[in-house]
Amino acid sequence: MSTTTETRPPGKRKKQPARGMTGLRVIARRVHFMAGIVVSPFLVVLSLTGLVYVFSPQIHDNLYHSQLYVNAVGATPKPASEQVRAAMTAHPEAALRQVITSPAPDRTTRVVLSVPGLPGGDDGQARTVFVDPYTGYINGELTTAGNRMPANTWLRDLHSNLHLGEPGRWYAELCASWLPVIVLGGLVLWLAQSRRRRRTRELFVPPRKAKGGWLRLRGLHGPLGLWLSAGLVVIAISGLLISQFTGGRDSQENDPMRLRAPTLAAAPVVVPEGVEPIGVDRVLEIAKSQGLHGELLVTAPSRAGAVYTVMERAAGIPLQRDNISIDPFTGEVTEHIGWDDYSFLAKLTSVAAEFHTGTLFGLANQIVLTVLVTGLLVLIGLGYRMWWVRSPYQGKWKALPTAAWKQLSLPMAALGFLVIVALTWVLPVFGASLLVFLAVDAAISARQGRKKPVPRAS
Repeated sequence: MSTTTETRPPGKRKKQPARGMTGLRVIARRVHFMAGIVVSPFLVVLSLTGLVYVFSPQIHDNLYHSQLYVNAVGATPKPASEQVRAAMTAHPEAALRQVITSPAPDRTTRVVLSVPGLPGGDDGQARTVFVDPYTGYINGELTTAGNRMPANTWLRDLHSNLHLGEPGRWYAELCASWLPVIVLGGLVLWLAQSRRRRRTRELFVPPRKAKGGWLRLRGLHGPLGLWLSAGLVVIAISGLLISQFTGGRDSQENDPMRLRAPTLAAAPVVVPEGVEPIGVDRVLEIAKSQGLHGELLVTAPSRAGAVYTVMERAAGIPLQRDNISIDPFTGEVTEHIGWDDYSFLAKLTSVAAEFHTGTLFGLANQIVLTVLVTGLLVLIGLGYRMWWVRSPYQGKWKALPTAAWKQLSLPMAALGFLVIVALTWVLPVFGASLLVFLAVDAAISARQGRKKPVPRAS
């Protein structure tokens, strides 16, 4: 055995650059621990509000049953023009904005009216009158925004921005963009936590007997995270695809990655003299002849020369997203946008939006989201418990993993820099928060480096 002694001063061990999987594992541990501790409280809030929002269809049916459903299904519904006339008779001061046909035989028709005194433009608040399509009677009225029921609007804003406006949107996107990073960091740690070979069963199933409280918690946290990882990443990415800032989109017009669905140009038409415009009934006939079916949203011309637009609005598979523009005087279809006109990313965004809101495949979709969100909450609880068991009061940063960034080789550091630049453009909120994370991490590492090691009692 060699008796050569180490000549370096105590506490001055030379750090070798971490390479390959070793460097990845070191970074994963640092990020998973620190980001998990900081972001998890916000993830809890986002998960709970999202879980409630997913079940908003059932909430609507309960709260607004008298408005949404007819008293009895009749033999033949009245023409749409008669239903519009009933709503306009109740509100002679209003102007017709939209007609939303009933999505099912037992549902009412929605006549959306622009009423003086309500804020907002064409997409702002409106008075929605619910008309029984068989009797023409009015089942009720509600003030809606963007054709959403009041409860839906409130729950949606709670989930997306906590009713805080733009700062709230930053919080939601911050959570959604960090969740995949935390999940992937945890996967790296769990799959490479031990140098010895383990059976596959040990990766997916918690051990029956684990020594120590921390090991028992880790034995639950690891397999559960592995089972949920794919679903959690899908939830996060689907939320990012429909967020405001992802892909550099700070406005409706700015969409460099073509994530948004194409929209109708709705170019104005010439107003002929002495020609009466066609009515809603004729518009619906034309739309159905063009292949549009299900729940149709008919937008009436808002000014001279404007056109009618008709949009399919149906949840679930297969997705129905056709839109057409119709000349209000000739009945000619001036524009038609179908599913084939969507870019690949726009199609992906549409599917992601349906899945994220729980409407892609009905109740089963809601159950899947509930299982994933509940599992995430359990993972967060286990993670905090592991931190508490490891170091409840024994120094603020005792359980903090060792610094990793200075241990990276030059190629890995350069690659990391390029990744950060790309993420800052694609996910601007995440990129900005990552820079803050690196600055705080560097400050903590510098503070730790200035501390002298305290010898442990033998």
